[in-house]
Amino acid sequence: MKVFKFGGASVKDAEGVKNILSVLKTKEEKDLVVIVSAMGKMTNQLELLVDHYFTKPSHVGASIIQVYDFHYQISSDLFKNTSHPIFNLLIKYKNELQFFLESNKSNDHSFVYDQVVSYGELISTSIISSYLSYKELENKFLDVRSCIKTNTNYRDAIVDWAETQKNILKFVPKKGICITQGFIASENTHNFSTTLGREGSDYTAAIFAYCLNAESVTIWKDVPGVLNADPRHFKQTQLLHHISYREAIEMAFYGASVIHPKTLQPLQRKEILLYVKSFSNPNSNGTCVGKGVALDPLVSCFILKKNQVLISLSSLDFSFMMEDNIADVFKLLHQYKMKVNLIQNSAISFSVCVDNKFNKLELLLGKLRETFRVTWNEDVILYTIRHSKPNEIQDLLKEKEMLLKQENRETIQIVVKE
Repeated sequence: MKVFKFGGASVKDAEGVKNILSVLKTKEEKDLVVIVSAMGKMTNQLELLVDHYFTKPSHVGASIIQVYDFHYQISSDLFKNTSHPIFNLLIKYKNELQFFLESNKSNDHSFVYDQVVSYGELISTSIISSYLSYKELENKFLDVRSCIKTNTNYRDAIVDWAETQKNILKFVPKKGICITQGFIASENTHNFSTTLGREGSDYTAAIFAYCLNAESVTIWKDVPGVLNADPRHFKQTQLLHHISYREAIEMAFYGASVIHPKTLQPLQRKEILLYVKSFSNPNSNGTCVGKGVALDPLVSCFILKKNQVLISLSSLDFSFMMEDNIADVFKLLHQYKMKVNLIQNSAISFSVCVDNKFNKLELLLGKLRETFRVTWNEDVILYTIRHSKPNEIQDLLKEKEMLLKQENRETIQIVVKE
């Protein structure tokens, strides 16, 4: 068994769906689990729908229609006539979404988010599975929520591995092609939808691979493989042919966008190979993540994270920042769901660079001010450079105001103003 994962960029339109068929025929894999994300930027559109539900209820109906129209257009481009069953299925999903938003009684934003956003993956995989069948490529559609079970930590749910493995072994066919969703799951108690964190489709692929003892996972993307820097922000980039599990985990932890941070750990435990390849050139080698040489070629790797917040704390009476103070800070960071990307402390100060992805900064700052003297900078950029050379750091910092720098043997992290 092998696992393929296709992201939103690879299925953003009808041509992308047709290309999935082309890739599957080119690779000629017989026993395969195919994980697919929502189409294009549909997750963003569904997030907007959630926002309208809480802040602009009069816009909800129009937002649902936009979601429906987007998928209807792609389906119309794929199927010859509107009598195909997929069109009735689109109406069914639209009605379900509308019914949920009309009948929901919960004010929990994260709960509503997961129930709504999950439709992106459900609709995309329904269209793709139907199209493959339409083109006589036999496959089984699987609702991933019957397999991956989690707790109720909506938007960033924790997997119940024992229950999940039991379900995957039960529901995934031993032979043939199975089409299912990335990113989404369901909680154990009432089967409400949950999500595994943004970009969690890669993680879904790793979960299936681990539970099935798969030979490999291939992530199909709109880039030739893992590059040493994001070409949207850096002019010169190089393809990395091979990355060790350890190096890839380090890069993912620091925010490399090609591989999801949680994806690599289950693969490494069973030494399952991970390939990152171009969906427009399926026969290219791409990047392999596995055992062996740390990095080939050995070049500097640049990771950029925008929209970060640098928070600096000191005690109100200028006493030392000791373990008990720092422990209190970390409890608050956890409570307000701040993703910590850098830490630095001295005798009387403590600085942390965080990702405010749940928009709880004001609540956190208010709590911190009760105990500490607090300063902060919003919308800063965090650069992380692995295996850097001195001249590269000098060039990077030209005409930038550096707020903080931290360096060890293999990694330099620098916070600068936008």
